[in-house]
Amino acid sequence: MIWNPEYECMDRQKLKELQLKRLQALIRWVYNEVPFYRERLEEADVKISDIKTLEDIQKLPFTTKDDLRDNYPFGMFAVPMENVVRVHSSSGTTGKPIVVGYTRADINTWSELTARIATAGGATAKDIAQMSFSYGLFTGGFGMHAGLERIGASVVPVSTGNTERQIMLMKDFGTTVLVCTPSYALHIAEVGEDIGVDFSRLPLRVGLFGAERFSEKMRQEIESKLHISATDNYGLTEVIGPGVAGECGHKDGLHINEDHFLVETIDPDTGEQLEPGNEGELVFTTLTKEAFPVIRYRTRDLTRLMTEPCACGRSLVRMEKVKGRTDDMIIVRGVNIWPSQIESVLFEIEGIEPHYKIIVDRHGSMDVIEVLVEMSSEIFPGGMKELVAFERNIEEKLQTVLGIRVDVRLVEPKSLDRASGKSQRVVDKRDL
Repeated sequence: MIWNPEYECMDRQKLKELQLKRLQALIRWVYNEVPFYRERLEEADVKISDIKTLEDIQKLPFTTKDDLRDNYPFGMFAVPMENVVRVHSSSGTTGKPIVVGYTRADINTWSELTARIATAGGATAKDIAQMSFSYGLFTGGFGMHAGLERIGASVVPVSTGNTERQIMLMKDFGTTVLVCTPSYALHIAEVGEDIGVDFSRLPLRVGLFGAERFSEKMRQEIESKLHISATDNYGLTEVIGPGVAGECGHKDGLHINEDHFLVETIDPDTGEQLEPGNEGELVFTTLTKEAFPVIRYRTRDLTRLMTEPCACGRSLVRMEKVKGRTDDMIIVRGVNIWPSQIESVLFEIEGIEPHYKIIVDRHGSMDVIEVLVEMSSEIFPGGMKELVAFERNIEEKLQTVLGIRVDVRLVEPKSLDRASGKSQRVVDKRDL
């Protein structure tokens, strides 16, 4: 199912021509309307007329999260506040939040893009969609809500929390589409099991998940427990929110809405642009946003671009699931560790639940890493000898993948915190 075949299946040469036209208009727009970008372009000695091809984007300076924070709250806006109809922001847990604005045209663009994502994931006008994202300054709830309404689905704006009530509404309303974080979907499945709900008997059939990374094993776990088809979508507040990219039913990479976003991957250390197929840091340039355009925004997300044709018929470039972030890599005793590496090992092991926490600490001058893992309720009761042996088995598997020793501590079922929003997987006590 394709929401807008004209653009999602556009001939690649015509798409590039459209991108160039929009890129040139964008550079003119930000030069005239955003002092920050005018100064950066002049510092880089780049003139509007210098952008003659898409390859010329490499002449443009990068934009970073620090740039956005330094211009808090409205310094990056390209329109006066009287033309801004909506304001959202990031959580701001590590400093001032990133504040973004939307004109009426931006809101219309946003709903178009999330309509594409919802349709690609399997939602239709006949569906009843339960929105279990939070509403507020977070972009996830409002963004996906608008897209689902645009395709004609009936939207139930439940927001987060009160999981038993969420399940009651699923049963009573006949919910067919669930929208939330993947970790919260697993929590819903867990609570449902506790209260005796058989999800195979519910109309629920599609899950549209985002806001945090999840592995293929986690997808399989969700699909098995909720009896749905689960797709991943990607977005970030600084670029627009949800709607940047999403999986189709083939689940072989996330289609990027390239008519609105010019995408690159770069070497995170040198900033050099990479050819598609090489893993690097995602960089986005917004081609159509009015209120809050960004040029070459460094996302810190690591992935690779896929140019091979997709069986769904879309001509858009795809990105692999994000492997990790340049700023969430853990360095322990000189070894680079990604949380996704640990998760991939844990999800291969029978007898543990898909809930874990990574704790990094320092004992004297030595960095140590401990992984708390929930045991499955079916096998948790047992002798200490067996549990210790099970822990050692997990430690050996992790050491094989990571190259260093990791301490594993098994904990009781449902003892780790559950989050209805983004889950916090890593606690680095070295920074406390």
